[in-house]
Amino acid sequence: MLATVQSSALQGVDATLVEVEVDLGRGLPQLSIVGLPEAAVRESRERVRSAIRNSGYPFPAERTTINLAPADVRKEGSAYDLPIALGLLAASGTVPPERLAGQVIVGELSLDGRVKPVRGALAIADATAALGIRRLLIPAANALEAALVSSVEVYGVSSLGEAVEFLLERRALARCEVDASQWLNTALGAAGDLAEVHGQQHAKRALEIAAAGGHNLLLVGPPGAGKTMLARRIAGILPTPTLAEAIEITKIHSVAGLLHGEPMLAARPFRAPHHTISAAGLVGGGPGPRPGEVTLAHHGVLFLDELPEFPRHALEALRQPMEERRITVSRAQGSLRFPANFTLIAAMNPCPCGFFGDPRRACLCSEPEVRRYRRRISGPLLDRIDLHVEAPAVAPAELRGSPNGESSAEVRRRVSAARARQLERFAGRGIFYNALMSPRELRRHCALDDDSERVLQTAVERLGLSARSYGRVLRIARTVADLSGEPRIGAGHVAEAVQYRPLEGLPCF
Repeated sequence: MLATVQSSALQGVDATLVEVEVDLGRGLPQLSIVGLPEAAVRESRERVRSAIRNSGYPFPAERTTINLAPADVRKEGSAYDLPIALGLLAASGTVPPERLAGQVIVGELSLDGRVKPVRGALAIADATAALGIRRLLIPAANALEAALVSSVEVYGVSSLGEAVEFLLERRALARCEVDASQWLNTALGAAGDLAEVHGQQHAKRALEIAAAGGHNLLLVGPPGAGKTMLARRIAGILPTPTLAEAIEITKIHSVAGLLHGEPMLAARPFRAPHHTISAAGLVGGGPGPRPGEVTLAHHGVLFLDELPEFPRHALEALRQPMEERRITVSRAQGSLRFPANFTLIAAMNPCPCGFFGDPRRACLCSEPEVRRYRRRISGPLLDRIDLHVEAPAVAPAELRGSPNGESSAEVRRRVSAARARQLERFAGRGIFYNALMSPRELRRHCALDDDSERVLQTAVERLGLSARSYGRVLRIARTVADLSGEPRIGAGHVAEAVQYRPLEGLPCF
């Protein structure tokens, strides 16, 4: 007898339909799984066998073939346990096969029949809705997450027996529903307040501009100047994500298995990988490509501390996603596209010893050593970083006093207002903030008056700005104007934007 169950496979950060076909035929008792299964899928034979028997149902004694179609798509993970078990019970007559139609089923089984959570529940629910399928049977631990897709009827089950009783209509399960908008108000507070940072007013202002316009930022200064402390406080001044952004963030982290039981992530991600990370870990990849740190930082911040210590090839792999806001990972089996719309915050010392340009500590590095250290970061990568800011050592007098700067809440209000202006300006164009403006958008929204044009032309001549840097100055100036609530860019906005471009000979290049 043949039974078919619809399930799903993850491909990148999306999901696709998989048909689990179970056939019972004559021959010695044997269970074979075909359809390009990897090790965890092949091992499901033993989990399913034990789960069916320990749940009180007979395990088929015939020759059994399980096909996972389409056969040319690699099947990974343990989410096929529950559909395979229900397919076996349907093929053997325990469950009428027609009861399995019109729904997608996923779930991992323990040996005693309990249903364990799986990765990518939200992506699976999205794919279910896109295919026009109305019902999704999923582990109870994933039900709230999947219910974020309101067009699908989501039912959470906690055991194989419960799933069988539900399909036989002997037990009623409540449809899982959730108000996604309520989760946006549950974001955790920032780990620290910007007011706790002594001094560094120039760097704080740059951090505000970076948060408001989505601009990449490089902080350069000696050890202990507060670069890392500043960077980590950007989480407290970023605006709350929109509902669409929060669902996209949740979907990515669900596929990566990083939700940790939360049905939805209401805060923007802040990712800070160690400098020993590989290129695949940073931009994504592996045998079955998984999202990297640039994708996990989507709609949030990627913080790279000690930037020159990262492998050169890993840093160079950032150049394309920084420009295109996505990353394409190609393998022999095909290509997968991952979103990568992140803001890069990087920090580094000006030289190997860290004290180049410090008026109180002598630098112990030779000039060739300083040059070699800085050459670890290529010019094209530096050119893609909008804001280059020096963070000098804080004077002892400032450390002894109480911090008197603005709080994160005050700065966040300005940042949120500036982001709101940008969302209104770019409504319907797929642009979220100024850093994403195309050349056409630059011409439309960054028109300069005569005074502003003179300031910018002078800067281009003296600093030798590239065409890319010219556009970045305009984008920064637009953000500065938005923070001021000004509809047009003025000479003062351009002058401030120019300050954040690198100058040869200074610690910040």
